[in-house]
Amino acid sequence: MSAVYDLRGKTVLITGGTGGIGRATARELLARGANVAIADVSVDTPAIARELSPSALGVVADVRDRASLDAAVAQVVERFGRLDIAIANAGVLSRVATLRTTPAEAVDGLLAVNINGVLNTVAAAMEQVVANQGQFVLLSSVFAFLNGTGTIPYAMSKAAVEQLGRGLRVELAAHGVSTTTVYFSLIDTDMIRNGVDRHAAAAAMLSTLPKPLLVRLKPETAARAIVEGMARRSPRVVAPGRWKLFSALRGLIAPALDSRMTTDRRTQASLVDLDVPALPQPTLHVATEKRA
Repeated sequence: MSAVYDLRGKTVLITGGTGGIGRATARELLARGANVAIADVSVDTPAIARELSPSALGVVADVRDRASLDAAVAQVVERFGRLDIAIANAGVLSRVATLRTTPAEAVDGLLAVNINGVLNTVAAAMEQVVANQGQFVLLSSVFAFLNGTGTIPYAMSKAAVEQLGRGLRVELAAHGVSTTTVYFSLIDTDMIRNGVDRHAAAAAMLSTLPKPLLVRLKPETAARAIVEGMARRSPRVVAPGRWKLFSALRGLIAPALDSRMTTDRRTQASLVDLDVPALPQPTLHVATEKRA
């Protein structure tokens, strides 16, 4: 497998491509000469694609529905003649809360998008990606290895995506297919602003982490990291880079951090605030990017 992957002329499908990291990644790929198709549940997806580039394709699709993604892939192949890369970017973040006070339907909805949606994306694109010795890019999160207190279902989903990426990397290597798993922390997107910043208890939970780990990336910075990883066929993209050490030493750091959080007064006080059933309201913040 070549260490350098020329993106010019390659066709890329991005789920959750209408905003945040998805839209920024589409722009970056277009600038590098790739053919880009974005898929999203929004009815505005075709119009948003045209705004990105007259040559971009926008497809309305729901990652929870395998048939919907099969149809999306078929449209991509009809338009561009092939599909080389699938980026599983669509994701949601539930209301920050303890698991005890998180409605079951919110958990089910999150897992349907963040796990089943990624599996559906991979399955729908599989034959094209294998035929073209292309790539899968899966957006996980630092929450794959960071304690998920206050957002356990989300952290669970990102750990599952990490395992999918690791497994696919091995299973598809003989077919000339590479798999990149992406780990970001906080990205300055609507998902984080709406799902975290508006909740004082959630912000308080984050404040218990070391400040260097709370630096936020712009979507454009995240997009460049993803595309550079694709160009190198990197198995992992981790940004900001300081999280690489945390990931490498997770077996030592994570248990120690877990123990500290069980007795840390600020953490426990924040959990008291989060451990209150919410008034009826929308429980999912839909995102076309991913992250923390």
